[in-house]
Amino acid sequence: MQKSALDRVTVVFTLFDRNEDGHLEAEDFEIMAADVARAAPQSSEAAKNTMRGAFGRYWATLAAELDADRDGMITFDEFTACVLAPERFDDTISEFAEALAALGDPDGDGLIERPGFLALMTAIGFERDAINALFDAFGPTQSDQITVSAWVAGIKDYYSPTKTGIPGDHLVSTQA
Repeated sequence: MQKSALDRVTVVFTLFDRNEDGHLEAEDFEIMAADVARAAPQSSEAAKNTMRGAFGRYWATLAAELDADRDGMITFDEFTACVLAPERFDDTISEFAEALAALGDPDGDGLIERPGFLALMTAIGFERDAINALFDAFGPTQSDQITVSAWVAGIKDYYSPTKTGIPGDHLVSTQA
């Protein structure tokens, strides 16, 4: 596994641990889902519910696949296994990526404007400078928009143990 992949997972673990107790549990994903849904006031309730469902599935997959001692909590060591065996999480990550990007595209035109992107990524917990660097790395249009497909691909790349030099690495540099 590339060190950059482990760095990315470290950041995600920290962000998911909403109550900062050192492990992940269902409540953390419920809190983050609510935070993200609130950050998308222009999105439909259906899109918000899809996002909430994606967070729920993300947790359910982690619990089923990684909770080695079945205590209802995922430790950091358990969580790193999602990077070591990404094939176990491809469908879950895809669902999450598509739901998040759709939330950022409330008008359904296939484009995400910077303010919506900033709002969603801030709700997740990333730092503003890192979010802007990520958005810029996706190559925005003249009207400061990125494509839904670019963001979906970027999220999937973020979880890949073999990817380096990806746009998502901008999220690590200021938070790792």
